Amino acid sequence: MSLRTGVLLLVLISAAAQAQTGYKLDFKVKGLKDTTAFLANFDRDQTYLRDTAKVDSQGVFTFENSKPLLQGVFMVVLDKTPIFQFVIGLDQRFSMETDTEDYNRHMVVTGDEDNKLFFDNANYLAQKYKESEPIIKILRDSTLKEDAKKEAREQFKKATQDVMAYQSDLIAKHPTTFTARLLKTTREIEIPEPPKKADGTIDSTWQFRYYREHYWDNFDLADDAMLRVQKPMYQEKVKDYLDRLFLQQPDTLTKEVVRLAAKVKKNPEAYKYFVWTCLTHYQTHKIMGLDEVYVNIYDKFIANGEMDFWLDKKTKQNIKEYVDKIRVSLVNHNAGNLIMQDKDLKAKSMYDIKNKYTILYFFNPDCGHCKEETPKLVELYKNRAKFDFEVYAVSTDTSMAKMRQFIKDFKMPWITVNGPRTYVGHWSKLYYAETTPTMYVIDAKRKIIAKKLPIEQLPEFFEKYDQIQRAKPNGNKGT
Repeated sequence: MSLRTGVLLLVLISAAAQAQTGYKLDFKVKGLKDTTAFLANFDRDQTYLRDTAKVDSQGVFTFENSKPLLQGVFMVVLDKTPIFQFVIGLDQRFSMETDTEDYNRHMVVTGDEDNKLFFDNANYLAQKYKESEPIIKILRDSTLKEDAKKEAREQFKKATQDVMAYQSDLIAKHPTTFTARLLKTTREIEIPEPPKKADGTIDSTWQFRYYREHYWDNFDLADDAMLRVQKPMYQEKVKDYLDRLFLQQPDTLTKEVVRLAAKVKKNPEAYKYFVWTCLTHYQTHKIMGLDEVYVNIYDKFIANGEMDFWLDKKTKQNIKEYVDKIRVSLVNHNAGNLIMQDKDLKAKSMYDIKNKYTILYFFNPDCGHCKEETPKLVELYKNRAKFDFEVYAVSTDTSMAKMRQFIKDFKMPWITVNGPRTYVGHWSKLYYAETTPTMYVIDAKRKIIAKKLPIEQLPEFFEKYDQIQRAKPNGNKGT
């Protein structure tokens, strides 16, 4: 072969490769004609329209574009109604033929192994379910005794085992297909029996630790295709893992987020979503104090510019502003001192309180919710000796007259000060209290130990906190 011929061949091969980029999905659906079909896909917890095609009189239509689709679960939609789902894997130039009588059962796929597997599995499951319907009916019959259901239970177990074996074989033979990867995510982690220790006893935590260590065996966090499935599985699994399998402490959770992120980083698409999932999860977490994880994630992944490849400047700035606000008053961090004027224009320092606990209570005289909550705090205050606390209430309104009237109306017996009349700067520099009422609990060492607790939960909190402190080796002297 001459050099000139070789160069020409390379050019032709290159041109042919370029011509095959993008996607070309040919469909023929008997029973459809002269309408418009839409290509849509799942993406996180939303559904997006990706393409449009005209259906001719023979039910033939094609979706085509020079840019490839991201892998995931897709669907053909007519009049806003999905008529069937299919998958997009590595092969994106194939044809599918079926009819309106039964889209899945009559589907014939040409040119794509992934969708052949997808529909074979769907049809196998449908057949197994049909065979199991009489068995399921017996198992659900509340008039039958358990002995009468024994055979049905064995039959159902056998059917389940058949399905598991079928899917295991599919996964083993076609591991790189999207269908196999998707099926693998549904597999439960098989936990072996715990080994015996040298003394013959069993470590009661072994199986838990095994499950946690192998939690991600069947789910690849770095596979961004798992973002584009019917349910927000990716997000749900991340939250379940962090919420259920770890001690709910900021340092512990932050370390685990960082560890997992390092494994996901090889795929930028999955990486950004993993970080974003964790960030938003801890922004308003139901467990008090875990907003510190939100701050840590911002510091580790966003403040340093690592997420700039996809996070726009406005969003990043909004996150920064919120982090700066909450960073100053995190649980288990030091509580800043407030010095403000009371109703008699006398300076009152929060640090002058010598009780075991200080309740810092931000309110606004015009706030309807404050008018509902303040009487509850007044009632609790009558028994404050039991828990040894004092209240330092801060009115966020500039009006001293309104504050005085509020004190009178609700018979507030504690220290009440006017926030704007401050000697230490605006309270927002020390505490996050943009909504009222907002409450913090501070211990004798000037450490924030709780925030935003409902007033009715304070007695239980004090009792449990005291128990924890007494249980520590050095008694309640430690924190």
